[in-house]
Amino acid sequence: MPIGSVFNNGVEGFNRASQGIEKASAEINRATIEQQDDAQLAQQRQLQAARPEEAVTAPVAQPARIDEALVNLKVEEFNAKANVNTIKTADEVLGTLIDTRV
Repeated sequence: MPIGSVFNNGVEGFNRASQGIEKASAEINRATIEQQDDAQLAQQRQLQAARPEEAVTAPVAQPARIDEALVNLKVEEFNAKANVNTIKTADEVLGTLIDTRV
């Protein structure tokens, strides 16, 4: 496999990992905002309730989405590191080949 191909694959993989990191970060942000909105809405309903039995408890949060997004974020971090190592290795091999031929 040519060195240029390995280098390009590393760069493409790093770009995909960067996009995955952005997507996971956006999902974490969105889920956090939704949970805050749900908690605020439940608090408003409790304050507006005339009797204690009418008070509404806070809705059950959906931590699975945040957990899943955090796992995806960590996976993409590992992907990015692996692709950076691929790029470094391709660079070192190319440097060695150039040094050998000169």
